[in-house]
Amino acid sequence: MALQMEDFGSRWETFFQEVKSQEIQLLTNNSIEFRLRFNDIQSWDPDFAKRILVDPRRILGTGKRILSQRCKENGLSISPDILLEHLPPDVDSDLRDIGSDDLNRLRSVNVVITKVSEIRPRIYEATWTCDSCGGDTMVRQENELELKEPLICSGCELPASGAGSTRFTLNNDRCTWINNQYLEIQELPERVKGSGQPSRGKVLIEGILCNRYLPGERVTANLIPYTQAGYHRNRKSSMFEIVYSLHSAIRESTPFTDMQPSEEEKKEIKKVAERPDLMQIMQGSIAPSIIDVTAKLKQIKRSLVMQLFGGVSRINADGTRNRGDIHILLMGDPGVAKSQLLTYMSKLAPRARFASGGNISAAGLTAAAIRDSFGDGRFTLEAGVLPLADLGIACIDEIDKISKEDKGSLHEAMEQQQISVSKGGITTQLRARCAVLSAANPEKGTFDVGPNQNLMYAFNQTGLPIPLATRFDIIWLIKDQVHEDNDASIAKHIMASRITGVPESKVEENTFENPVMKDEEVTYKKNTNGSEYLSVPFLRKYIAYAKTNHSPVLTDEAKTMILEYYKEARTQYGKDSNALANSREEQPIPISARALESLIRLAEAHARMHLRDDVTGEDAGMAIAIFSHWREEEGVGSEAEMATGSSYGQAQMNRMVMKIVRDIVSETGENAMTSDVYSRAKAMGIDDLDAVDRTLQVLNQDTQILMPRPGQWRPN
Repeated sequence: MALQMEDFGSRWETFFQEVKSQEIQLLTNNSIEFRLRFNDIQSWDPDFAKRILVDPRRILGTGKRILSQRCKENGLSISPDILLEHLPPDVDSDLRDIGSDDLNRLRSVNVVITKVSEIRPRIYEATWTCDSCGGDTMVRQENELELKEPLICSGCELPASGAGSTRFTLNNDRCTWINNQYLEIQELPERVKGSGQPSRGKVLIEGILCNRYLPGERVTANLIPYTQAGYHRNRKSSMFEIVYSLHSAIRESTPFTDMQPSEEEKKEIKKVAERPDLMQIMQGSIAPSIIDVTAKLKQIKRSLVMQLFGGVSRINADGTRNRGDIHILLMGDPGVAKSQLLTYMSKLAPRARFASGGNISAAGLTAAAIRDSFGDGRFTLEAGVLPLADLGIACIDEIDKISKEDKGSLHEAMEQQQISVSKGGITTQLRARCAVLSAANPEKGTFDVGPNQNLMYAFNQTGLPIPLATRFDIIWLIKDQVHEDNDASIAKHIMASRITGVPESKVEENTFENPVMKDEEVTYKKNTNGSEYLSVPFLRKYIAYAKTNHSPVLTDEAKTMILEYYKEARTQYGKDSNALANSREEQPIPISARALESLIRLAEAHARMHLRDDVTGEDAGMAIAIFSHWREEEGVGSEAEMATGSSYGQAQMNRMVMKIVRDIVSETGENAMTSDVYSRAKAMGIDDLDAVDRTLQVLNQDTQILMPRPGQWRPN
């Protein structure tokens, strides 16, 4: 039999007595909320639980009143709010699907918070004082957009308008006030269908829920949709706007909770992880339309695989945090598929965001302080790309096109993985725990890098600030080089890809099936050359499963291998047979502790890919192979070189300039003039004369060379 309205109070009393008596006993005078799992009510009385979903405001209001009475019986003068959590799956909904049938009912949505307003006090129960008799009249305020006055005085019974009317004055001291705040929520990017725009919604939160949420956070929000009257040309319209009242919300405690694989998919994931050619399959799954004909492109795809899985972020006892995300920069000539790699990664990686440097500012990257569109014009924060990519990947194409002032906003976000905001009177910190994948083009069209010049010479041609280089774990330089065999392979692959593609117009007309939709139930696909790779939906679930369930730890074997490589790399320059015998310079440091952390992150990512909880020697070996490949092939000498931006290693510059000075003095018998040093440096391919100047000063400070007169040098 259906429950009647008068039964709700007694049902709550019985429920609290039979099921929650002990928890109520634990409440104190500081308790402001009472959290209930919906399953506790449903297992006790399914009909009662169903009625709560249909009429939540009235029934939960009754429950709050009954709970307050129980607290008073226990000697507590509190009235805690009842917060229902973990609603049943049948009330889960996408934000875009909520309509008239869902009004005033409880609904659960997975969303990201994009904007938060200031707190505003709102009157819940207004007390009006009659100017004629001095009596008070209480009017409950149902609508937050309208202040309702009494129609008649409850004391002298005079009306508020017409003949013999009275006036009413709002008595602020006797009104019931409650904090209100507005949120703007947005549909999760991975749930957006096709190329549509993510749905947005305005959420009203009240009381104890205020000031709990920040822009960029992902939450499972339990909402009650209701309507507000729309206006057209200052007149009320029959078209109403849906607004949401927040009942409760749960932050995501683990990443990728929106991508839980089924039991069958978990078995398939474990089966794939046991394959001996797992790395080749993963490597082939990264942008399969881009053929990896060169060894470098294969290593680039491997590093992107490692970035997808990432290392393990850890919090230390002193409160510091070790980053687990891997940052990668792709520098390359136009037309080498950098943008295509980024676009594919943004679609493949769970929780990814894509932005192009030419169309984004510092506010778009971090957070914008904008005028509050919710009402009073004060400033509110709206999250940018990096906070919205929290626990995912931020793909930033053409990072060199970002203005010089705006690039500085990346430094804190990439290293500390948080964003400190102090704008419009708002001071806070937003979390940006995301990996950064960036692409950069040369300022002059193509990279002009000689055989004796290292990676920093190419980096300087992008116009990016030097400190930004040290934030990246891996930097790749992709040159558009002519190679007959490779060019033929690429051309054949492009031809085959064009032939196997489906005409877009036919897909839109529903004449042909969308090839992307065919991937939903498929694990493996085949490339044009017959090689296997993983479908995008399966790989996304594989990554989500690995990152959620596996946090690998270094074994002794892996520690030994990484430390041996680290020590060997730090001392390799000391074995240089070309070093000057009488040189007093300190030996350069090939890699620093920051690079050591990069090695650990790569090893952890490789272990995660294999669904391992321990980082083995195999994982450490792959990390060393990827890391050493980009450093040795690109000629990176040391982190100090990356910090100073020298196009040559600093030790190499010291040796070359020292040799130039000695040669000039030996040949002429006179001091070496600065202009002569410049000329010989240019003849050796050193175009950066500022670097030559700095090197002369360094050698002079180390007393390796002397300056008898300004602009003249000789060996000491």
